[in-house]
Amino acid sequence: MPFPSLIRSFVPALRLAAAGAALAGAVVGRAQTATASPSSPAAASAALAPRSWVSTGPLVFPTADAAHPIVAVKDPSVVYHDGRWHIFATTAATNGAWGMAYFNFASWDEAPQAKPFYLDQNPHLAGYNCAPQVFYFRPQKKWYLIFQSPQPRFSTTDNLADPMSWSAPQDFFAGTPKSVVQGWLDYWIICDDTHAYLFFPDDHGRFYRSRTRLEDFPRGFSEPVVVVQEKNPGDLFEGSCVYRLKGTNQFLALVECMDHTDGTRYYRAFTADRLDGKWQPLPAGSSETAPFAGNANVRTADGAPLWTNGISHGELLREGADETATVDPQNIRFLYQGLPRGTNEPNYILLPYRLALLQPATPLR
Repeated sequence: MPFPSLIRSFVPALRLAAAGAALAGAVVGRAQTATASPSSPAAASAALAPRSWVSTGPLVFPTADAAHPIVAVKDPSVVYHDGRWHIFATTAATNGAWGMAYFNFASWDEAPQAKPFYLDQNPHLAGYNCAPQVFYFRPQKKWYLIFQSPQPRFSTTDNLADPMSWSAPQDFFAGTPKSVVQGWLDYWIICDDTHAYLFFPDDHGRFYRSRTRLEDFPRGFSEPVVVVQEKNPGDLFEGSCVYRLKGTNQFLALVECMDHTDGTRYYRAFTADRLDGKWQPLPAGSSETAPFAGNANVRTADGAPLWTNGISHGELLREGADETATVDPQNIRFLYQGLPRGTNEPNYILLPYRLALLQPATPLR
């Protein structure tokens, strides 16, 4: 989600058409299935860029109460653990408050009925916190929740299913690093065998990386460096996430982008053979006309009009829940935030985002 001071600057004049959202169909059960993983980087890249996606309708909705007049649920992070899906997401309220909510359910059939637990009910998580990422850090046997406040912060727990158990937040950095010149947001942690890496965009065309030794995590992060940069801020905007590709020595980075004429959101993809290596655009998934995911390659299963205009901040369904953030390129699913067509709201915080799920239109084998 945009850095608070930049929200007014980047509110798009959205080009949206007809009417409301309808549920296109829930994805039943756990998305992971037994499939053969690719044996080469070329095979992995081919699997990563489906010609088209099929989207469900909205699956996770904002549910307001007296203390939380929310109109949007967005920026999801999702893991499957102990037989249930666990989603942490940003909420946006009519009173101008950003916060976070937690949902869990056994199958995607149940997602539309899932009720949020507002994380500000935990006194440690009151105030401005948003854009979460959740994972299990095996070296410490703890769950980590990473979020934007607006600096990168973390809380920990031993019990993922108990939202009241998250600890008091701590900062990763003592202040804003000198290399961060125009903001930072939407933080993401991923680890290899030796280091923990923190990636983030800045809403100004930069994608940063910092790292610390695995044994020092969560302390000791280095001065962030820019690893990808674009002249047009919208070509490398926000909502980034980074994954290890199962069965390969490749890594995948997804970054949300914004069309410079009307603000429509879509995703570009990049790959690298090391987390501290050079990131290359995925040839078949790195432009608005040929995106990783966007209006150009997303449809509904029945041919009905797509409920959303644009594919915005989301994350892939991971193979597990640990710090390696591993995904199976032969079985990709993408939980994203969408904006109902017909929305005409100039105030960014009031845009009525919901969560939906993408899966490849043609099964990958």
